[in-house]
Amino acid sequence: MDILPILIDWSPYILSGVASTLGLVLTALGLGILLGLPMALGQVYGAWPVRAVVGVYVWFFRGLPILVLLFLFWFGIFPAIGLGHLSAFVVGAVVLGLRGAAYQSQIFRGAIQSVGEGQMIAARSLGMSKFTAIQSVILPQAMRIALPGWSNEYPNILTDSAVCYAIGVVELLTITSRIVTQTHMTMPVYLVAAGIFIILNYGGLKFLHGLEKRVAIPGFGTGAT
Repeated sequence: MDILPILIDWSPYILSGVASTLGLVLTALGLGILLGLPMALGQVYGAWPVRAVVGVYVWFFRGLPILVLLFLFWFGIFPAIGLGHLSAFVVGAVVLGLRGAAYQSQIFRGAIQSVGEGQMIAARSLGMSKFTAIQSVILPQAMRIALPGWSNEYPNILTDSAVCYAIGVVELLTITSRIVTQTHMTMPVYLVAAGIFIILNYGGLKFLHGLEKRVAIPGFGTGAT
């Protein structure tokens, strides 16, 4: 059986699977930033209770496999707090985002700490509040420093997104599994899926590396003087 006619017939479903996968990844990346950056600031500038809470959060979400987290939230945590009506896609995106936030918080924390403490002192001596100094002096530099490391979260979340099929998210792996069930062409179909993941991975990293170059300041962070 020729694989090309099968792919043409199933192309609308494959494209919907690609869209769903990208939706999971982009939503998780966005949620990771929204949660990870405040947690990083809390770890660097917060009081010890804040640092302790963030530390427990990071320990929990980095210490469990993504599949275990998906099952915990899908079958346990969300139904227990009255959110059992959420779709599998939403649960998958949220869990990926919560886990991504744990990793991203450490990327942002390292970037913030790499900005010299003298810059905070200088900003405060000019009359800036701590909040203004962080917002106007520290974060613009730290985000540029963090971008290369943060870019690596894209392929990590992309590969993790395939596990979301276990709770019923209709993403790329789910679609290709259905094609295999219907056509019994196991290896060719999964090779196509692998190729699509590679293209998505390469394309996303290409875009992010281009973004790094656009926001980079010549000599900044390279040790040049």
